[in-house]
Amino acid sequence: MASAASVLHRQLKELSKNPVPGFAVDLKDDNILEWDVALIGSPKTIYEGGYFKATMSFPVDYPFNPPTFRFNNPFYHPNVYPDGRLCISILHPPGEDPVSGEKAEERWNPTQVAYRKNREAFDAIVKKQVEDSKKDIPSGFQMPTSEQDFMPGPPSEMEEDDNFWYESGDDSDFGVDDYEDEDEDD
Repeated sequence: MASAASVLHRQLKELSKNPVPGFAVDLKDDNILEWDVALIGSPKTIYEGGYFKATMSFPVDYPFNPPTFRFNNPFYHPNVYPDGRLCISILHPPGEDPVSGEKAEERWNPTQVAYRKNREAFDAIVKKQVEDSKKDIPSGFQMPTSEQDFMPGPPSEMEEDDNFWYESGDDSDFGVDDYEDEDEDD
């Protein structure tokens, strides 16, 4: 777990310094392996204005195995199972299918049929979920509203580390003192 925790602390720190537009993250119960996540519906989509909460759970052997991602409330989308789990192959652990690694039931979702055959019903379900999701918007949270709000900004400046080039005077990794002069005996 030490390796997973170290990687996740770094990633969380990076997300805090350089937030991803339309995405909010925080630790769940101060557990580095459990993240509270919010996805904000972007403009000009059917999900516009929604605040969709989810939980991301990381295994102790992360990054060697993928996290799980589950929406906390109903989320109607072709890539989301009815129980809220995300249906994206990159988040699936290796499976038995030598070509895709997925089971057949993981490659199809009834939402896909609804989207294609009855778009009005699909849209009505999503619009209701968007409205229901707004109750989860935290007090004081600034909801992005324009396309520009969803555009990433420039990365923040890297902090100067005064100790980056600090010479300890100890032997180097190669068994040679950094300051040793070969001609000292002459």
